[in-house]
Amino acid sequence: MSSVLTASPAPRFHFSPLILACLAATWLVWGSTYLAIKFALLSFPPFVQMGTRFVMAGLLLLVWMRWRGAPLPDARAWRNALVVGTLMLAGGMGGTAVAEQTVGSGLVVAFIAVVPMMIALVNLLEGIRPGRPELAGIVVGLVGVLMLTQGAGFQASPGGLVAIATACITWSVGSVLSQRRLPLAPGAMGFASEMICGGLVLLLLAALTGEQLAWPPRADALLAWAYLVVFGSLIAFNAYMVLLSQAPAGLASSYTFVNPVIAMLLGVALAGEVVTRFEWMAVGVVLAGVVLLVRARS
Repeated sequence: MSSVLTASPAPRFHFSPLILACLAATWLVWGSTYLAIKFALLSFPPFVQMGTRFVMAGLLLLVWMRWRGAPLPDARAWRNALVVGTLMLAGGMGGTAVAEQTVGSGLVVAFIAVVPMMIALVNLLEGIRPGRPELAGIVVGLVGVLMLTQGAGFQASPGGLVAIATACITWSVGSVLSQRRLPLAPGAMGFASEMICGGLVLLLLAALTGEQLAWPPRADALLAWAYLVVFGSLIAFNAYMVLLSQAPAGLASSYTFVNPVIAMLLGVALAGEVVTRFEWMAVGVVLAGVVLLVRARS
């Protein structure tokens, strides 16, 4: 008996209400968090702001997961969380807040858009070579970043440029390590442990640098800090994890080229930030590189 084997078509992706809500969270909420960081800086210095934010969010998530019956991470997972949290949160998010003291939030997040390209470069150390389409995206994106560093915003603040470049490098290294060499505890408990460990390292940096919280904090700064804890660290982050598990990779990564546009528009409209025509052009080149990279990976 003979039979004819036919390949069944891949199932068509469905944009469910949950997926749409998660996209809105990663596009709009994450895009707005960089302006919230700037407002929170009015009373919360960089390391104090990020440290208290992540410790609070991590504890809330840990308590929630324990209530749902998830086991606590073991000693090895806590060690990995400490290393990854130090790189991604203390280095990455701490450096971002430091940069926003002197550089507009829109330009900072436009620079951060280069992170997928940096991750691809770090992966070279693991023997993972990008294909030609990915390499094209990396080259275009890095050209855009070089243009961005020549704009008025970063030229006026060399310290801000160093801070955000350091933040992108440590975030990228931490991302690769968490995927391959230093796995976190399963599920949301891993992210809770990462936020707690990274937040504690940030608070240590705050103590070592002599940062002090302005007390009582301004109402707008306190509101921005609460927004970062609830919407930035809990809602948007978990929405991203849902997208990673239920949506195509390209769609899940789409926030990388939407966030800079959202952040720059909000910075101009609500914070009076100035973005020159050359800087807009540089951002366009960066985003073109990100789009090329994401399409190649998809």
